[in-house]
Amino acid sequence: MKIALLGAECTGKTMLAQAVASALQARGQSTHCAPEVLREWCEQHSRTPLAWEQIAIAHAQARRVLQAPACDVLLSDTTPLMTAIYSDIVFGDTALYAFALAHHAVYDLTLVTGLDLPWVADGIQRDGAAMQRRVDARLREVLQAHGLRYSVVYGQGAQRSACALAAIDQCAQQAAQGPGRQEACQARWQWVCDKCSDAQCEHQLFRRLLASAPPPAP
Repeated sequence: MKIALLGAECTGKTMLAQAVASALQARGQSTHCAPEVLREWCEQHSRTPLAWEQIAIAHAQARRVLQAPACDVLLSDTTPLMTAIYSDIVFGDTALYAFALAHHAVYDLTLVTGLDLPWVADGIQRDGAAMQRRVDARLREVLQAHGLRYSVVYGQGAQRSACALAAIDQCAQQAAQGPGRQEACQARWQWVCDKCSDAQCEHQLFRRLLASAPPPAP
């Protein structure tokens, strides 16, 4: 199973990838995390990329998934789609969408990290809460416009990991039942607010998700 972890800045993608990988490994599933290329690029160059440098970052991110070692579950800490969205918002350049959307077909499940974590500064890579909301809104617009189903992950700490694991388990169960796995994977796990990206709304959706979940097995 290949899982795309998408989300705006400061929504806990990397921590979630690490927590989910640890939980899956504890179950006996071999897991690999494809780390974010942009973070490494910014650390190496001590700046954010220019418009013409975005394409190389997008291709490098895709290669980390396509060339990953064989495993039961591969978690990609962001994908070329996030590079395309930042190129669109920051530079007004939409040229990367075609490649990013074509690459996205390799993923069995798309998880979007919600806006229910406090925003925290992180050097040159983060542009502020306003940009966070703008990127989140654009990401959801693109996913919905292209019919890419996704599950939004909410909660603090272990709750956030549990929410992601519930979506992964549902995807695995759907896939085991027969063909058409990519469409089946998220048929029931599309927890999306179609009206806004407000953090309070995110909290309400997460509470509803927990309330509707079946009790754990004894």
